[in-house]
Amino acid sequence: MIVEAFLRWIETAKTGDRARAANALGRAYLQSEMTVEERAAAEMAMTFLLDDPSPRVRLALAEAIAWSPDAPRSLILSLAEDQPEVACHAVTCSPLLSDADLVDLAARGNGATRMLIAVRALVTRPVCAALAEVGDEEELLCLLENDGAAISSQSLKRIAERLGDCCDIRNLLLDRSDLPADARQLLTQHVSNALVGLPLAQAAIGLQRLQRISREATEAAIVSIAGDIAPREIPDLVQHLRLNGRLTPSFLMHALCAGKVDFFAGAIVELTGCGERRVRSILATGRMHAVRALYESAGLPRDISVIFVEATLLWREAARKAPGSVLGNVCGRLLEKFRHHDAHGAIGELLDMVEKLGVTEQRQSARVYAALAAA
Repeated sequence: MIVEAFLRWIETAKTGDRARAANALGRAYLQSEMTVEERAAAEMAMTFLLDDPSPRVRLALAEAIAWSPDAPRSLILSLAEDQPEVACHAVTCSPLLSDADLVDLAARGNGATRMLIAVRALVTRPVCAALAEVGDEEELLCLLENDGAAISSQSLKRIAERLGDCCDIRNLLLDRSDLPADARQLLTQHVSNALVGLPLAQAAIGLQRLQRISREATEAAIVSIAGDIAPREIPDLVQHLRLNGRLTPSFLMHALCAGKVDFFAGAIVELTGCGERRVRSILATGRMHAVRALYESAGLPRDISVIFVEATLLWREAARKAPGSVLGNVCGRLLEKFRHHDAHGAIGELLDMVEKLGVTEQRQSARVYAALAAA
C-alpha cells in the first residue's frame, strides 16, 4: 500500500522531491527488512522510476543502489545504458556487471561509456581486449593509466597497432615493463613514420635521405630491442618481423654482427623451418659448408650467403677472444675480406651497412674512451 501511494504521489511531485524519494527508496530496499511482497513492490516502483523524465531522479536512484551486490540486476543494466551522468555510477561501481555485460556496453556504447569502463577499479583481460579493439585515444589513455586494468600482451600490441602514432599513448606503452617486443617494434616504426612526415625535416634533409636515415635508425632500434628481450618473446618478434618484411639480409647481418645470437638463431629457425637445436649447433660449431647450406635454405642467395658464412666464422672467433668488442672486430675484418669484391645491388647494400656499423662502433668506443680519460 505504501508503494502504491508512492507511485500516485510521484505523478505530481516536484523533481527535487522525486529525486530524494528515489534515493530513499533505493536505500530502504537495500538496508531495511522487507517481506517478499514488499521487496517485489519496491523493485517495481524503482523500475517505474527508470522512466522518470528528469535525469536527477534516475541519478539519485543510481547513487543509492549502484554500489551494492544486492541491487536488482535489471535496474543496474538499465541504469548502465542511461545518459553518462546517470550511467557513471552503475558502470564504474556495480559488481553486478559481468565481463559479458561490460564487453557489450563497450561495443554498443559511446566514448563516454567506454571511458567509464576503463576507469573501473578492476578491468579484466576480456574487457581490456574489447576496449583495445574499439576504444579511442582518450579511453585507452584512461585504461593504460589504470593500475587495476589487466591488459594482456596481445591487447597492448593491438593498442600499439591502432594508436601507436599518438604520442601520449606511445609514451605510456613504452613505460610498461610488460610491453611485448613486437609491440615495441611497432612503436619504433610509428616514431620513424612521424619523423619522415615532418615537413621541416624533409626540407632540411631531403625526403630520400630522410627515409634512409629513418630506415637505418628503425633497424638499429629493432636490433637493440632483440638483444634485450626474454628468450620466450623471440619467436613472436621474429614472426612479426617476417610478416612485415623486416627480415632482410641487411637486418639479419646487423643482428649477427652485433652479436644478438639468440635473436639471429630464432630468425634462421623461422626462415628455414629447421629445429632450434640444430640451427644453434650449426651456427656455433658447424663447418663452413653446413653453415652456407643453412643460410641458403633460409632464402639467401649464394653470393650473399658467402658473406654471412664469413661473418659467422668471424663472430665465433671474436666472441672467444674479445667478447666486449665483437661488433667492431667482425665489421672491420669482414670489410677487409670483401672490400675489393664487385659490390653491387644487395651485396653492396650489405657491405655499406656493415661499414656504417663499424663506424658507429668506433665513434661509440671513442666516446667511452674520452669519458674515461676525463674522469
